[in-house]
Amino acid sequence: MTPSPARRPVRAVRLGPRSVAALGLVSAVGVVAFFWPFLAPPASRLSAHAEDAPWLFAGLLLLMIAVVAATISESGLGPKAVAMLGVLAATGAALRPVGAGTAGIEPMFFLMVLSGRVLGPGFGFVLGSVTMFASALLTGGVGPWLPFQMLAMGWFTMGAGLLPGQTRLRGRAELLLLAAYGFCAAFAYGTVMNLAGWPFMGSGTSNIAFDAHASVAANLARFAAYCLATSLGWDLGRALCTVVLTLALGPVLLRALRRATRRAAFEAAVTFDAPAG
Repeated sequence: MTPSPARRPVRAVRLGPRSVAALGLVSAVGVVAFFWPFLAPPASRLSAHAEDAPWLFAGLLLLMIAVVAATISESGLGPKAVAMLGVLAATGAALRPVGAGTAGIEPMFFLMVLSGRVLGPGFGFVLGSVTMFASALLTGGVGPWLPFQMLAMGWFTMGAGLLPGQTRLRGRAELLLLAAYGFCAAFAYGTVMNLAGWPFMGSGTSNIAFDAHASVAANLARFAAYCLATSLGWDLGRALCTVVLTLALGPVLLRALRRATRRAAFEAAVTFDAPAG
């Protein structure tokens, strides 16, 4: 059965083979950048420079994200999609400071979930990265952690676009799916961002800091203790805030986003009429 036009998912960006390859490459590099403390042997040169490695990966990730954004743009990020990207990124950046300093109240995350769901994974990755970059400029949060935040938020928003039931799932069932995803992904975001900053701690400063000479099992235990001690409350607040806002405002925003994408007609072919006479 073919979905009706009102139910057919509209994509602001259709990912081609080059875009998928670029996303896969930057994601693979990102996994190494985040998880290298558990991947590099204790005797490796990378572990010997534990405090320098995050800076090296930050520069590499920033270049990789730029390449992915350029590749996706080349594959079909037209002027209408750019306008939508600008509006949503500006809104997300403005929402981020609303809960600054309050335990985990970050309303930006629920907007990324809903936008990724409606506009798809390709648009979602670019939106998440651009929103985090813009919000960092707005709040003065620019530093070596920013490329890690951009990639993690890109993954977060892209994941919402990959959820099942794009054409058939609507109403309460869809809201529950998005709320569950937002809850789990908010914790995942906090966990991977902990990995970006954890190696900066010297092993002599605390028994929960990264130790370049310890085994993988020992560092996993240290990292788990670090997350419990430093970020569990904040991550729980972020997850609950995302769930509450998704359930409360999701129906209205989902309808608005879907109506806007249909009216924008991202996938309509551009034609030029011959001059009169």
